[in-house]
Amino acid sequence: MSALTRTLMPLVLALGLALPVAADPLSTFDGEPADLAAYTGQGQWTVVKIWVSDCQVCNQKAHEYVAFHARHQANDARMLGISLDGRDHLADAEGFVKRHELNYPSLIVDWEGGNRLFYQLTGTPLNGTPAFLLFTPDGELVAQQVGAVPVNLIETFIGSTGKVETGG
Repeated sequence: MSALTRTLMPLVLALGLALPVAADPLSTFDGEPADLAAYTGQGQWTVVKIWVSDCQVCNQKAHEYVAFHARHQANDARMLGISLDGRDHLADAEGFVKRHELNYPSLIVDWEGGNRLFYQLTGTPLNGTPAFLLFTPDGELVAQQVGAVPVNLIETFIGSTGKVETGG
């Protein structure tokens, strides 16, 4: 996608203008269609991290979310990644997963499709990466953030419900 398209996308979404159908719907890295609902509402909190392989912050902080997932996946919370690299840059996304040894599933979509999904869920445009969505164990979206979110804040937020043990 061109820089101009990325710049104008938030404006298009904010104005509620019609968007073309995404050329690259949400899918697994293997190319199978995926639905976000299949990963949420299964009795655990779900933290969705939206990333792109060349995002500096996404790369710097990846290890924190790997550690979060390792601490919580067996009990109360889990991570799900969504790469905005799109199928045209699948190798870049796969490199990110391998380089950071992601221990949680990641899906892939192009920037436009990811922006559309974020807007449909939150009513706000996706202005950058990383971005986060937090779903309750029942699958209700209760928090969103564009920009980095420290893991301890996620644990504090989830812990305020009395359902999380941070493990120190």
